[in-house]
Amino acid sequence: MTGDTEHVDPDTFRAESRESWGQVAAGWEIRREQLQRAALPVSRRMVELIRPEPGQTVLELAAGPGDTGLMAAELIAPGGTLILSDVAESMVEVARRRAEELGIANVDFRVLDLEWIDLPTATVDGALCRWGYMLVADPATALRETRRVLRPGGRVALAVWDSPEHNPWLAIGGPELVRRGLADPPEPGEPGPFALADPQELEELMRGAGFGELSIEALDFEMRYADAEHWWDTTLDCARSFSATVRGLEPSQRDDVRAALADQLAEYAGQDGSLAVPARTWVALAAA
Repeated sequence: MTGDTEHVDPDTFRAESRESWGQVAAGWEIRREQLQRAALPVSRRMVELIRPEPGQTVLELAAGPGDTGLMAAELIAPGGTLILSDVAESMVEVARRRAEELGIANVDFRVLDLEWIDLPTATVDGALCRWGYMLVADPATALRETRRVLRPGGRVALAVWDSPEHNPWLAIGGPELVRRGLADPPEPGEPGPFALADPQELEELMRGAGFGELSIEALDFEMRYADAEHWWDTTLDCARSFSATVRGLEPSQRDDVRAALADQLAEYAGQDGSLAVPARTWVALAAA
């Protein structure tokens, strides 16, 4: 992955991405507690890596519900500001409600695009982006923009998903739709959950953006669901392309897909039917 969009019209992709993330914002708000409970080790590690201190400015990009950045916001008080941003305004509103719920006031909410961060150069002490860079049309540009807004020595911590075989909770839906002729297979180089799964390619992108002091580590955790039906409902609420395809199917097709995926998930079921499905992410740290 070199950041080119040979197989993707970038402007069309960006417009569709912004719209589709807005459409699933309500689902992310509904599932926020469940998803953050599973992903808490990732958020904690990312915040730990940027070493937030009182008085600093921290930027969270592609924040979604904002849980990672809000953890940092408490550590940069007093005197510090979290700039919490997402490309979808409705996602920013989800994060705003979460901050109000927690009573966290030192937050500046912004609608920002990873590829064009509307902030002055060298004004941010730390940046966080959990599972965002692999979803943009041009991750190389997004990383350069992140480095631009960081002060010299400022740190970025980011997470991207490892390969599909390490993330069956996320990886089984799309291939099942493709196998049934209900969706097209992804094009090489197309943005998506696993577009930056190769740590060597991620390192090359980050070094190409001008980052130094780079480290990349794997972090394993589990995604937990009450049962296969719970996995299905959560995925429909939060997975943009899978949800859009499934909701357009005939009821009989939808039922067949659901049953096939439940069969695939059975190997992760406990005696009570609950699922503990493996997940693995890369967490990268670098300095500007």
